[in-house]
This record gives sequence, C-alpha cells and structure tokens, in this order.
Amino acid sequence: MPDFGLKYFILQQRVIHLYRHAIRASKYIPDPQTRSETIAWFRSEIERNKWLTDVVVIEEKITMARREIRQILPTSQAL
Repeated sequence: MPDFGLKYFILQQRVIHLYRHAIRASKYIPDPQTRSETIAWFRSEIERNKWLTDVVVIEEKITMARREIRQILPTSQAL
C-alpha cells in the first residue's frame, strides 16, 4: 500500500475545491438539463479517477479538469 503523505492530502483537498467550484459555476447554465449533465459528467470524471495514487498523474488530471471547466463554464475564472 502506498504511503499517502501530506502532498496526497493537499491534492485531495484541491480536487474537492475544484468539484465545489464546478458545482457553483454550473448554476449559471440556464438550461436545467444541460446543468445536470455537466455536473454528472464532472462527477463521473472524479469517480473514474478516484483510485489514482501517482501524485504527478493526479496533478495532471487536476490541471486538465481546470482547463475543461474554464472552457465549459466561462464564468469560472477563479481557478
């Protein structure tokens, strides 16, 4: 079992913050169906990657998720 240290904990917190930010930013999507699909998509991405343990890979996934959120949710600029 890998040794989960402080860096891993910090990355977990960044993912949680990113998820919450995406939820808040999705409130500006006018269509309820589109909003629901966007949230479901983002949640599925987090669920799909929740077993990653390599810190470098996790950091890359967070960077890609931020980029995607900025593209999908233009009101999202605080990331």
